[in-house]
Amino acid sequence: MRVSSGVPGFDELVDGGFPSDRLYVVSGPPGSGKTTFCSQFAAQGARNGDDVLYVSMHETKEGIRRDMGGYDFGFDRALDTDRVTFLDSFSADGRRFFGVPGERRDRSGVTNRLTGFVNSRDIDRVVFDSTMLLRFLLDDDEDTMIQLLSSLKRTDATTMLISEMTDPSAYSEEHYLAHGVVFLHNYLEDEGMRRGIQVLKMRGTDVNTDIQDVEFTDGGIRVGSAAAVTR
Repeated sequence: MRVSSGVPGFDELVDGGFPSDRLYVVSGPPGSGKTTFCSQFAAQGARNGDDVLYVSMHETKEGIRRDMGGYDFGFDRALDTDRVTFLDSFSADGRRFFGVPGERRDRSGVTNRLTGFVNSRDIDRVVFDSTMLLRFLLDDDEDTMIQLLSSLKRTDATTMLISEMTDPSAYSEEHYLAHGVVFLHNYLEDEGMRRGIQVLKMRGTDVNTDIQDVEFTDGGIRVGSAAAVTR
């Protein structure tokens, strides 16, 4: 079964969509479109009638509503439906899951609470923004992150992890554990800044690994020929 990304032009790169119930990493430098990509993924789930969990390690619900409200793919509206559960790590509910930075906590309990929530609510799509800040909140060591990611892989949700990364060859544990890795590029050319997207791996899928053009439009991110249509 394939899960649509909600990003025009992207599903064609991955044989029709993401294989469902798997763990994916969306990486790239700041400003490359990671949060927008994953918000489109979440909004597409809400439109399809999926139950979505969006975990933000650095942004409030109102903050991301403002950020995504400038696009018309509808994530701001989806936040007001019962299809999307938004968890702010610094809110009262977030502290119940993650605790307070600097305080001692049961690290395995974080994994159990999160996966228990996903399983008990029959969550279909999960977004984590981002793994860098997740490590900070967990006072994380490698074993704890591996435990969390391995447990998420065993749920029935299709999970997106946003990972800050500027060098596509500098991999961390989430890139090795994930079923797929998508990298968003920002790079300078003579005519100015160029944006691109690249599928570095996707297990069990015949993928196009070339860098594809990306354009930001009123409808969000568009990829390849879908981006060219808007020019």
